[in-house]
Amino acid sequence: MEKRFEGMVSIVTGGAMGIGKSIALLFAREGSRVVVADINKKCADDTVKEIKEIDGEAISYFIDLLNIKEIKPMIARTVEDYGKLDVMVNVAGVAQNKPFLEVTEEDWDRIIDINQKSTAFCIQAAAEQMIRQIPEDVIKSGKAGSSYGKIVNFSSISGRSGRPLQVHYAAAKAAIISITRSAALAFAKYNINVNAVSPSVVRTSMWEYALKEKSRVMHVDPVREEKEFIKKIPLQRPARPEDIAMAVAFLCSSDSDYITGQTLNVDGGFEMN
Repeated sequence: MEKRFEGMVSIVTGGAMGIGKSIALLFAREGSRVVVADINKKCADDTVKEIKEIDGEAISYFIDLLNIKEIKPMIARTVEDYGKLDVMVNVAGVAQNKPFLEVTEEDWDRIIDINQKSTAFCIQAAAEQMIRQIPEDVIKSGKAGSSYGKIVNFSSISGRSGRPLQVHYAAAKAAIISITRSAALAFAKYNINVNAVSPSVVRTSMWEYALKEKSRVMHVDPVREEKEFIKKIPLQRPARPEDIAMAVAFLCSSDSDYITGQTLNVDGGFEMN
């Protein structure tokens, strides 16, 4: 069976758990060497162990994305260990449910810095390395043939419309759509594809936490709240992490070489409502 990412090198931020872990595992199965970058080193190590159990190749990398200065060393370590960088997937993020009137400056800064600011600088650092890898004669000709890199960012359905309990999170995820477009335009001349995905409900620990927080703030039953939300999804189920991973894999494969600047809804049809 052909492996889409044979010989490639990928970084997955937030790769230790949930969606990021599913992406890291899928990429490894498809032949990529994977850097599992996460603030949770133990879980990152566990994900690397799982990858090695399926005969994949991976390393874990501890990173706190609140510190932008840690991003370039992550890229440098990747190149030092694996020689290059082909794919950057910016999954890492945090959410918070809080009434608009109660959001503090500290809440705002934390959500924006992790979800928005860190993504922008991960894109910048990854693109710098990808451009560095392009043969000089290609740069001079201004005609890059095949793709010289894939970058995928994470927005959310919260970034598609207003959220009264997530003003800062929704703002950050809306910004990801714009940042993705700007980056796609900036790096198109190097044939580096920059896209994003916009998931709906995904069965992860982050969703369970967000649901509990929302239920606490709104004084509603979390089980009932989840059922009511799922009723709004045309496919009548939440996403599995694997559903998102497969969409990301498409955007990082050669099948998407003519796609850039797009944000793909992976939401079971939710945004059609």
